[in-house]
Amino acid sequence: MVGSGGVGKSALTLQFMYDEFVEEYEPTKADSYRKKVVLDGEECSIDILDTAGQEDYSAIRDNYYRSGEGFICVFSITDSESFDATNEFREQILRVKNSISNESLIPIVLVGNKSDLNSERCISQLQAQQRAEQWNVPYIETSAKNRTNVDKVFYDLMREIKRRKGGTININRSSGAGDMTMRDKRRKKKRCSIL
Repeated sequence: MVGSGGVGKSALTLQFMYDEFVEEYEPTKADSYRKKVVLDGEECSIDILDTAGQEDYSAIRDNYYRSGEGFICVFSITDSESFDATNEFREQILRVKNSISNESLIPIVLVGNKSDLNSERCISQLQAQQRAEQWNVPYIETSAKNRTNVDKVFYDLMREIKRRKGGTININRSSGAGDMTMRDKRRKKKRCSIL
């Protein structure tokens, strides 16, 4: 999960993990979560790293970006600065992943959070959709408070990771990480790392 501070990254993560919404905003340094899910009939584990949105932590984020297999880039539909910042987060991801020339290999979902505050909206769906089309990524509007599209974001990203890997998924082992074909995956637990 990447995005500016206060856009709802932690709220989305906690809704997905525990079906709970936390009203109070407390800045995150970095929290990690693991959840077993069934994705299209297959059991797998998802590792979620909820990163700090504050600029003070930008150097630390590079280390997290290196290990991420997919990224949820979150902004608040009520905050134009957070929308503008999504470009910077994406550029940082591409730079760290050495994928500026091959950006289509990095699974990213652009998420406009706080859709329950539509009367305070300052980023239109069209603006966000155009950015997503520019990046060649999906755009999803969510409300962590109402749980709108929360699961969709995570499941769509897991599917995108799987698709962009050409039917392979990354298996984290104690000896290191490696790729397995979809046929082999039935014999091993699957894991997906999302930031």
